[in-house]
Amino acid sequence: MRLVIQRVKNAGVLVDQRTVSKINEGLLILCAVAENEQTEDLEWTVNKVLSMRIFSDQAGKMNNSVTDIGGEILVVSQFTLFASTKKGNRPSFGGSAKGEGAKKWFDKFCQQLSNKGAIPVQKGIFGADMQVSLKNDGPVTILLDSRDRA
Repeated sequence: MRLVIQRVKNAGVLVDQRTVSKINEGLLILCAVAENEQTEDLEWTVNKVLSMRIFSDQAGKMNNSVTDIGGEILVVSQFTLFASTKKGNRPSFGGSAKGEGAKKWFDKFCQQLSNKGAIPVQKGIFGADMQVSLKNDGPVTILLDSRDRA
């Protein structure tokens, strides 16, 4: 999985000019599922997201996780995170899982975040044309790739 994680004051998703999900303080996660996704990648990613200390404590230091602050999570599918621009000017998305296989892993990711974190997890509509709004806090933006754990 490849993620863009943003610490937000609030975020929301519109589809056809209708709000389908929204959160208050927490994380907006743009999520791309890799071809040949593995259970160990999913588990590592879920644990990393839930334990990542990127929220401020009383001293103003980033010492708290989303679960520590009782935050919320909004996950939006975004296969374009696997864009390759090595050839020409039109990106290719060969590293991204396709269709129902990708949706299955996306749904598992969201479900495990909710189950393990015991916090509200909202999501966009998989495969839909979405408009995502957010108020980035900090800004704090983290890139996470389960296949590049260094």
